[in-house]
Amino acid sequence: MYVKMIVKIDNVSKSYNKHLVIKAISLNIEKGERVVVLGPSGCGKTTLLRMVAGFIHPDQGKVIINGNVVTDNGKCIIEPEKRQVGMVFQDLALWPHMSNYKNLEFGLRAKKIPKMEMRKRIDEIFDKVQMAQFKNVYPGELSGGQQQRIALARALVMQPKILLMDEPLSSLDTDLSLTLRKEILRLQEELAITMIYVTHDREEAFSLATRIVVMESGRIQKIGTVREISEYL
Repeated sequence: MYVKMIVKIDNVSKSYNKHLVIKAISLNIEKGERVVVLGPSGCGKTTLLRMVAGFIHPDQGKVIINGNVVTDNGKCIIEPEKRQVGMVFQDLALWPHMSNYKNLEFGLRAKKIPKMEMRKRIDEIFDKVQMAQFKNVYPGELSGGQQQRIALARALVMQPKILLMDEPLSSLDTDLSLTLRKEILRLQEELAITMIYVTHDREEAFSLATRIVVMESGRIQKIGTVREISEYL
């Protein structure tokens, strides 16, 4: 059965202050996959994720999403907001002065989504992340796990085809992390979203991935299934 390639990273490199942090990386990701990028801090995982999102651009190489070249040799061809990509940041990046509802509404307003559709989408996603009772409170009034659900809801309400997650559970305790891993799996399967997830935690990677990309010093060392990577490591 043919499965459409949704993300293609083609011979991509990136430097900061003449320091090469991503070194000629190529990676293909298929629709519906849960790809976990695993590696230590500073290996280039987050840089790779942010290049897919469009927040930074590679110096060389191409990023292709849904068959469209979005970045080519340092030039941004398609802006981040048009890539159908949602991102959950490590620090969550919730607006503290806005209610949780307003946090979700912000991106939809920017896209000029009609008011009735906007309200429907926000209500539905609050239900999906089991946070409907917290719509009108502020992020600072929530626990870490609840804030994580709001950050996830804010990404999902935009109905992305690709969900990028940058170490989203790293600040949570073990029990809460396990609970949210299950929630992430449930939502990814329910919404049929392609997911690229960054972590330094092997157990987290093994529990979430359909395929794992092992990175070190800006290069891909190994790509494989959970079983293949567990044997490799």
